Amino acid sequence: MSVLIKYQGYLYVLCAAFLWALIGPVSKQVMALGVSPLEAAFWRSGLGWTFFAVHAIATGAWRLQRKDAPAVASFGIIGVSTLFGAYVLSISMVGAAMASVLLYTAPAWVAVLAWLTLGEKMHAHKVIALLMTLTGVACVSLGPAIFSGRGFGAVNMPGVLLGLLSGFSYATYYIFGKRYLGRYTTPTLFLYALPVGCLGLLPFVTFGPKSPQAWFYLVLMAVTTTYGAYSVYYAGLRRLEATRTAIVATLEPVLSAVFAYIWWDERFDMSGYAGSALILAAVLCTILGGGRSSSAAQEKPA
Repeated sequence: MSVLIKYQGYLYVLCAAFLWALIGPVSKQVMALGVSPLEAAFWRSGLGWTFFAVHAIATGAWRLQRKDAPAVASFGIIGVSTLFGAYVLSISMVGAAMASVLLYTAPAWVAVLAWLTLGEKMHAHKVIALLMTLTGVACVSLGPAIFSGRGFGAVNMPGVLLGLLSGFSYATYYIFGKRYLGRYTTPTLFLYALPVGCLGLLPFVTFGPKSPQAWFYLVLMAVTTTYGAYSVYYAGLRRLEATRTAIVATLEPVLSAVFAYIWWDERFDMSGYAGSALILAAVLCTILGGGRSSSAAQEKPA
């Protein structure tokens, strides 16, 4: 039991990574049923909001201080509109597996932002894990074109750039969460951020008719990858440093690649598998390093 408590934060984040790994395969299923990428992103945030709204109202956690409204609104544009839109467009251009890996350049952004704004220290195991993560991302996204001799011209650069943009916007979740989770519950924050995100996406969305099957997958995506994933993820972020949380969550692209292979037969070459192995090793390095840091902190006299 004590081991579970010690690693509780990591278990929450790993659960979130598993749920987020469904974004790519489920989004591709939705798009195969005739829903445009940006409409899928709109409904992911809109339907997800309904679950957070019910949760916030049921628990009485719906009050937001006026002074925090601009920050929450900005997070809605950057963390919801930009992230959801850029990520699903990247999926449509470069596939679920690669888009998911590009999303996880986020730990590098988080490490820098957390160092600058939150005062988190850059321990050696963090630097090593970051380098392993970025190398893994490069292997997955650029490796196939480079090692096959086709050069950078064979890389779908718009899709790659959108994937990198989703990584930057995703990094804001860690910094925003660390600043405001002490004041508000997760449902409170998303009760106000998700509608702003929907409005940010609305001018770019073209709505079309949807079958019952398409609605099923849209609701499934909202429940699992928005309401469920962000609930357990922020529970983990309350217990871990921002940089450590970001690196552990990089298990998502590996899981996403597995799901994309099972559902859509998307495959990596050897460089892609090597990159995925580096990302997994970075997660392990972070968890083990975190355990040593926690032990040292407990042994240090007050």
